[in-house]
Amino acid sequence: MQLDILTPEGKVFSGEADAVQLPGLDGLFQILNNHAPLIAALNEGVVKIEKNNTKQLINIKSGIVEVINNKISVLTEGVV
Repeated sequence: MQLDILTPEGKVFSGEADAVQLPGLDGLFQILNNHAPLIAALNEGVVKIEKNNTKQLINIKSGIVEVINNKISVLTEGVV
């Protein structure tokens, strides 16, 4: 899946991911390949990106996520 994390200042992350865990308003949720289309609000927290059995963590401020056709776009106020 293609993941892009964007702030008003610019792109924080752009690349492929096998799984992405996000801090939703009601708790953590995970997005895997071929996920149904989704738009959700995000709390401040950690985005966990998994690719080839490696993990990368990015702390974000609140924002939104859109998932469509294996493309994940995270729009956040900034990174912590």
